[in-house]
Amino acid sequence: MAFFLISLLTLMVPSSNAAWPPSPGYWPSSKFRSISFYKGFYNLWGPSHQRADQNALTIWLDSTSGSGFKSVKPFRSGYFGASIKLQPGYTAGVITAFYLSNNEAYPGFHDEVDIEFLGTTFGKPYTLQTNVYIRGSGDGRIIGREMKFHLWFDPTKAFHHYAILWSPKEIIFLVDDVPIRRYTKKSATTFPLRPMWVYGSIWDASSWATEDGKYKADYRYQPFVAQYSNFKAGGCSAYAPARCHSVSASPFRSGGLTRQQYRAMRWVQRYHLVYDYCRDYKRDHSLTPECWN
Repeated sequence: MAFFLISLLTLMVPSSNAAWPPSPGYWPSSKFRSISFYKGFYNLWGPSHQRADQNALTIWLDSTSGSGFKSVKPFRSGYFGASIKLQPGYTAGVITAFYLSNNEAYPGFHDEVDIEFLGTTFGKPYTLQTNVYIRGSGDGRIIGREMKFHLWFDPTKAFHHYAILWSPKEIIFLVDDVPIRRYTKKSATTFPLRPMWVYGSIWDASSWATEDGKYKADYRYQPFVAQYSNFKAGGCSAYAPARCHSVSASPFRSGGLTRQQYRAMRWVQRYHLVYDYCRDYKRDHSLTPECWN
């Protein structure tokens, strides 16, 4: 009888609720060669808190400064990725980021596509936040489109590859080539169309980063270190001819995801999604029409 009950319970547990997502069956990162940090990027701020060694980069935050870097050229579409390893322990209030932006070209009215690791406290997992801004705060309010995840692995134990695939029709966020979010173009007002640069940074965001600012950066635990490697940036630069074609996260030239990729993404969103702005009843969704469907 006991054996029967155990067998029944085993059958009732979804087989997809495993420790690792289903294989996506397609690996966009394999389509691009790694580039050295010096070839594709340069220090933007905090040079004394940055150490580069060919294809690897270490940046850190302490009570005096953080650090950031920027791509040499802007892009109008492409694949942008980096392998990142985070610091364990208490990192509340600290943001480690890899993102696209044109804030310097359009201050106060910029576009941005973010991968951000929100700092955490002892014993709690990191939160990976993805976000999309279009034309900054055009109506006087910053309209974020946040989706947050707790990863299926410990991002402090080893390097994992995080990437943004930005084409004229869609934005796909990937972790180790597994798509975790797809944001499609509904209209010109809800999609970034102007060229953007690739950035990375580590900085103090104590006012909001960890549980809405409940926990602040504690500099008794400084320095807070982030390691980047395996940089990849390929696609159409802002200076490329109009005939330049965007890369895709799928075998389809027109873009989109395969059924296998969708299956992997649904698994991630079922078991590891912890916040979706479209499901937040406190938000004013008149400002985010992509949520209406």
